[in-house]
Amino acid sequence: MIRQKIVAGNWKMNGSKESIQTLISGLLDMDGSNSEVVIAPSFPYLSQVHDLIDGSNLVMAAQNASQEEKGAFTGEVSVSMLADFGVKYILLGHSERRSLYGETDEVVASKVKTVLGFGLIPMLCIGETLEERESGKTLEVCERQIQAVIDVVGVESFAKMTIAYEPVWAIGTGLSASADQAQEVHQSIRAFLAKSSESVSEKVQILYGGSVKASTSSALFKMPDVDGALVGGASLDAKEFIAIVKTAG
Repeated sequence: MIRQKIVAGNWKMNGSKESIQTLISGLLDMDGSNSEVVIAPSFPYLSQVHDLIDGSNLVMAAQNASQEEKGAFTGEVSVSMLADFGVKYILLGHSERRSLYGETDEVVASKVKTVLGFGLIPMLCIGETLEERESGKTLEVCERQIQAVIDVVGVESFAKMTIAYEPVWAIGTGLSASADQAQEVHQSIRAFLAKSSESVSEKVQILYGGSVKASTSSALFKMPDVDGALVGGASLDAKEFIAIVKTAG
């Protein structure tokens, strides 16, 4: 099955009105791509980005969402609010949310259920720490994080989701899994899903995230089970991000 590649830029807690204007202007000069190009700004800039990319081929994602639909949850942002701003994807379970803010597999699964309920697309982030990799637990960790979601929404829901494999040891460190290492894990993730549904495993797009750069992305995108990238710091540089998109085709 031919799966469209996705190149998503996670801006994390970076940006200002001025810098985002400049960044989007640069991205809008990008030539057409066969890949879906996604950008994930911080919450305060969703409206600005929505207006700037209106009518373009750029797609917007949010970096997180509450599992609650509404109510007395000060500081939280609901999925329906994000939908109001034209968000298509929502990143869930990013390693920083798990490690810094204590989001458990169960919390992430609950959020996935809420996002699916509003017709938006969860971008489920999974991945192991350096200690877990060195202990040979990479696949065990990834499968556990996926299974927690399957237990709540069922495997068929993965046909409406995207997975981002992001080895925690490679995020923001300058380190990156080799193309072969990424392919090995992506293939194993697909095989794990295939145990429950072959059709879902073939359809789901699995992105790689972890210090992705233009210099490394070409080899990654040649791997049969790597369907794109979740880009961090490099997505804040329009030229670098466009170069990554170009390598995706």
